[in-house]
Amino acid sequence: MNPQAKLVFTISLLLGTTITISSNHWVMAWTGLEINTLAILPLISKSHHPRAIEAATKYFLVQAAASALVLFSSMTNAWHTGQWDITQLTHPVSCLILTSAIAMKLGLVPFHFWFPEVLQGSPLTTGLLLSTIMKLPPMALLFMTSPSLNPTLLTTMAILSTALGGWMGLNQTQTRKILAFSSISHLGWMAIIVIYNPKLTLLNFYLYALMTSTVFLTLNSIKALKLSTLMTTWTKAPALNTMLLLTLLSLAGLPPLTGFLPKWLIIQELTKQDMAPAATIISLLSLLGLFF
Repeated sequence: MNPQAKLVFTISLLLGTTITISSNHWVMAWTGLEINTLAILPLISKSHHPRAIEAATKYFLVQAAASALVLFSSMTNAWHTGQWDITQLTHPVSCLILTSAIAMKLGLVPFHFWFPEVLQGSPLTTGLLLSTIMKLPPMALLFMTSPSLNPTLLTTMAILSTALGGWMGLNQTQTRKILAFSSISHLGWMAIIVIYNPKLTLLNFYLYALMTSTVFLTLNSIKALKLSTLMTTWTKAPALNTMLLLTLLSLAGLPPLTGFLPKWLIIQELTKQDMAPAATIISLLSLLGLFF
């Protein structure tokens, strides 16, 4: 890919993210999401490998469907309430549709099937963009609409995401798929707390993005795509590999490391909200991630 094209796509990516995050109007948010989707597609399919093209197609279809749902829910809301402000989402049906649209965009269970496939088909640097920057606009929408979302649906999806992210990651050998399932279970943690304390969701997201970037960039520099190559890399770069081990444990949420901090705070907040059973279930399920 020539540098000018790459520059245009990168700028569009940043532009789309910025538009969505800073918008008050639903149509502007939708525009930002669309710009984002269209800018990442060439970056996914730049290797021209059939698998990469397939990943780009899957990504495009899912994101287009989710964007249409976002537009549909905001139009339903505007039809009933007469205003387009993002924070004023009050109509219950549009709240439901929006929750499922954002779950689709993020890759929460039951809309998670596209994410491991797309991540597996794209190069590591694009995988990094997909798991961090592309999650930011939907996260921002979730943050802005958090008071009006449906708690039961969101909690169910969150617990299922943590469960499936842990279980399906167990028998993977591809590093990108493992990172995809780790991402799904982290999104579960973020979704369960967004109604009660949205700031914790943001904290979790920032720390998750930081750790995932570390892992992706390390894997990119040692060119490890499978676990079998990862096992033989310690001879090449011992220091880097030690760092990678610590980052992976932190990503899984091992107590003395940074990755445990948001989980600890989320468990505390959930017990304050009389949701101790949910907190227990979600913390037990996160042990699966630690195991692999």
